[in-house]
Amino acid sequence: MTIVPRRFALLYGMFLVPFFVLFSGGVGVAQAQVTAFKQAVAEAAADDDDVAAYYRQVGYAPLWTGEGEEFRARRAALFHALENVPLHGLASRIYDIDGLIARMKDVGSSRELGLVEVALSRTFIAYAQDVQTGMLVPSEIDSGIVREVAYRNRTETLNQFAHAVRPADFIATLPPETPEYRALMKAKLDLEKGIAEGGWGPVVQGSILRPGETGDALISLRNRLISMGYMARSASHEYDATLQAAVQAFQIDHGLQPDGIAGPNTLAQINVPMEDRLKSVIVALERERWFNMDRGARHILVNMTDFSTRIIDRGEVTFETRSVIGKNTSALRSPEFSDMMTHMVVNPSWYVPRSIVTQEYLPQLRRNPHAVGHIEITDSRGRRVNRDAVDFSQYSARNFPFSMRQPPSNRNALGLVKFMFPNKYSIYLHDTPSKSLFNHDTRAFSHGCIRLADPFDFAYALLSRQTDNPKGLFHSTLNTGRETRINIEPAVPVHLIYRTAFTGEKGRIEYRGDVYGRDARIWEALERTGVALAGVQG
Repeated sequence: MTIVPRRFALLYGMFLVPFFVLFSGGVGVAQAQVTAFKQAVAEAAADDDDVAAYYRQVGYAPLWTGEGEEFRARRAALFHALENVPLHGLASRIYDIDGLIARMKDVGSSRELGLVEVALSRTFIAYAQDVQTGMLVPSEIDSGIVREVAYRNRTETLNQFAHAVRPADFIATLPPETPEYRALMKAKLDLEKGIAEGGWGPVVQGSILRPGETGDALISLRNRLISMGYMARSASHEYDATLQAAVQAFQIDHGLQPDGIAGPNTLAQINVPMEDRLKSVIVALERERWFNMDRGARHILVNMTDFSTRIIDRGEVTFETRSVIGKNTSALRSPEFSDMMTHMVVNPSWYVPRSIVTQEYLPQLRRNPHAVGHIEITDSRGRRVNRDAVDFSQYSARNFPFSMRQPPSNRNALGLVKFMFPNKYSIYLHDTPSKSLFNHDTRAFSHGCIRLADPFDFAYALLSRQTDNPKGLFHSTLNTGRETRINIEPAVPVHLIYRTAFTGEKGRIEYRGDVYGRDARIWEALERTGVALAGVQG
């Protein structure tokens, strides 16, 4: 049986009265009323091709305003879902629930009934799309979010709902059915409860706290970690082994070096307000809706904010390595998208992007034609150019006629292997000779591509599905010194994502910094739609 929210109970009992009245009074009158109803439906749906297509298919028959239990069940399921949109981090006001109820109560003619019929379908389809694939259009928030959202066919969604035996069950299947989405919803509820109860307590004062120390700051640190669930209640006034272990666990969950010392970066993360963590979770819910797609039983997941690359096999992490992402400048930030990794190139040449050639290398060449001597300069036919025969001072970024290439070597900017998923953004994963960059907590240093700390192991893991000796195949190719392509069979989906809140391997929600400020922009956009923080006094 469908559970009807209390505020709608009277509505469900009374709404059909106008229907009975309007469609009584003899065959001729009834037929005229049916015609007026259908005409109103056609007119109201005309400016929405998908809704109009559905009603044409069913001969403008009602989906919501008909007689009988099936129609009541549909209305009940819809309004129950609308009443609970805040659970998903959606904005109630965009569905104008009270306005919709008022229109339903005030129906006084068959035409008005037809208009309400379409209004209900429009509201349903808006909710369905929002909860399935997000309220916002990613690329409108940030030009670096170029993910193609897998929007559902709206007409088909209406058809499926119309044929659902249990409308409430159908609506329950609309949100992403992923463990991550469920975990984020639980985290949202937990944070809202925590905010209502006063948060995690006073912030920790000071810039650094070490094992063995005592004092008021130590007590604040201890109490805050207790509130966050990193340690059991304790009356200790010393930075003891228990507190050190709690600090280490916190550091691991926040992408910090787990040294057990509460330094500036660690304290900054410990002092982040609960309200800000809730914003991250709500943004992550929206991002999970954008990512509501078949990701592949085996896929590669690059989380930029975590500076990590993982191989996921049927939900389990089977490989993981640290990563470097694009610098936080307008031209170099790594984009977010999905594609298919088709091959790797062993002993790659680096064909220098035009932007780097003209913006970084050309100014050096103007000053000294032998600058960046480890890079070959080539003409339009790929022939090596004699630097002494060129006056580089005559060229600008607009008319520079040459290309630049770094041949395979240990010093190559791409290292000894790159992993290709051909895309219009010229982004790929690759090795690097700059190994020291992986020692930083924040690793945004590249020109946009993703650098891997363990590229050889990554190659072995990818090749393990197509050969009994992946290491041997890789190194026999590497040892030739020649640029060589190895196809990855079958191709593997690769997803470049950006999550500041996500579920860690132990099931706890982990948090990362908003490296590019993208989540802040998403939150601002969500807030403009009417999303608010529950439990926060405003």
